[in-house]
Amino acid sequence: MQNAGIAALGLDWRYLACEVRPEELRAAIAGAQAMRFLGLNLTVPHKLLAVGMMDALDESAKTWGAVNTVRFEAKDAHGQWRPLAEIPAADAAELRTHGFNTDADAITRSLREDLAVEPSGARILLLGAGGAGRTAALKLASDGARELFLVNRTASKAEEVAVEIRQRFPSVKVVVGYPASTVELVLNATSLGLKTGDASPLDERQFPLSKAGAVYDMIYRPAETLLLKAAKAAGCRTANGLGMLLYQGAKALEIWSGRAAPVEVMRRALEKNVYD
Repeated sequence: MQNAGIAALGLDWRYLACEVRPEELRAAIAGAQAMRFLGLNLTVPHKLLAVGMMDALDESAKTWGAVNTVRFEAKDAHGQWRPLAEIPAADAAELRTHGFNTDADAITRSLREDLAVEPSGARILLLGAGGAGRTAALKLASDGARELFLVNRTASKAEEVAVEIRQRFPSVKVVVGYPASTVELVLNATSLGLKTGDASPLDERQFPLSKAGAVYDMIYRPAETLLLKAAKAAGCRTANGLGMLLYQGAKALEIWSGRAAPVEVMRRALEKNVYD
């Protein structure tokens, strides 16, 4: 996806995947900076860890408390911080890391565009309260969800997220546990469904899918999880996490390059990789 976008923009860049242990994240970021990388994407479990490792945080990272995109920056001749992509290598002496979060906006954009779900005023059942679940819950609350029902394997973690939402968005009703009536959306932010043989993240004895208007699974590979198959059979509108992956990646490319991302080119590359 990113290399397709980079090629479409005519940039002489290359997007690489590197496996990094959590305890080595700080050293990996420093190494990428020393090698004059233009930026990084971070995935689980690095997004929360990276917040305290950044020299500067964009408002998005401060708001959602997670960093999934890093832009390396250098001071220009006037002492202003600018993206490293805009500074000649010979002039890039003093460098810094600038952390962003592109996940939160990608979640709600995908819900609107792929499922026609408007978070404002909606009743939503959210499965999972880890890093992705917390970001989703906070973003949905910020966008004016009427009620959020949080379900997590460890109830105390769901309660922590509920407390944070009540403090930051007091107009949103938050409940830890399953709803008794219908919801506009069920959103899976757990990893259940990634592996063959995984159980569904939803306990249908406590909440049957017939009570949901739409179901969104952040997992995109496999393209149709057990949850999505069951939701489709129950007559729900369904979507996987491909849209979220696309939109967060497109925004990251814009942050690094300062140019509009070729979203449709990136979408085609992503669909070819996931569905072919």
